[in-house]
Amino acid sequence: MSPDPASIRIDTSKPHPARMYDWFLGGKDNYPVDEEMARQLLKLDARGRDMARTNRAFMHRATRWLSAQGVRQYLDIGTGIPTEPNLHQIAQQAAPESRVVYCDNDPIVLAHAAALLRSTPEGATDYIQVDARDPELILEEAGKILDFDKPIALSLLALLHFIGDEDGAADLVDKLVGKLAPGSYLVLSHVTGDFDPEGSAKAVAMYKERGLTLRPRSQSEVETFFHDLELVEPGVSLVAEWHPELGEPIPVQGDSPIPGWVGVGRVG
Repeated sequence: MSPDPASIRIDTSKPHPARMYDWFLGGKDNYPVDEEMARQLLKLDARGRDMARTNRAFMHRATRWLSAQGVRQYLDIGTGIPTEPNLHQIAQQAAPESRVVYCDNDPIVLAHAAALLRSTPEGATDYIQVDARDPELILEEAGKILDFDKPIALSLLALLHFIGDEDGAADLVDKLVGKLAPGSYLVLSHVTGDFDPEGSAKAVAMYKERGLTLRPRSQSEVETFFHDLELVEPGVSLVAEWHPELGEPIPVQGDSPIPGWVGVGRVG
């Protein structure tokens, strides 16, 4: 795990998606600049907290499903600030020998990485401080813990909508998936503007004003990330419709769908 936590510097001059996500989940590891923007996003869609909670619940369900398929290795990119239960806790509860590598670029996640490293004796967890747009370094560092000759679940949860097309979001996925052994899986969740294009455009503008990227994608655009993969039923679906039997239902405001797509695809 690097760099040294004692040397980290946290930029509080502009909001960070990981810290806003933490605020939506009711966490304390965020700053006024993060809360201010999160509250503005709530004015566009009052269900911001619901989005964060349902995304977290999808991670829990997907991890349980993957464990049942025999997956024992996980690479979680865009980890975010630890919120229990974390992915390794779900995976190791089902299979104590599971090995998990977390990856994020926000120094505040590094500051709390000890919570991500509490592995079972049989398994292993590690945290690497790498930008998601550097797949070669991610693969190099993750390879110290994970065996890429065996199946790995690659989790890109609520990450790709912060990477624009011009920054190579599709190439990033292809490079990572291309190193996975047969029997591996891609797990993905992604914000969409399919249900409220006007509100989505306002959110994009809000991010841009603060020097941040937000790139909502349609269902068909999200499906392209899974090209050459075998999509697990029910395919790229609304978060509430992906194997709800594997977790407790998350109550949300209103009757309209939470604006995001999720999916799991198998490497052949």
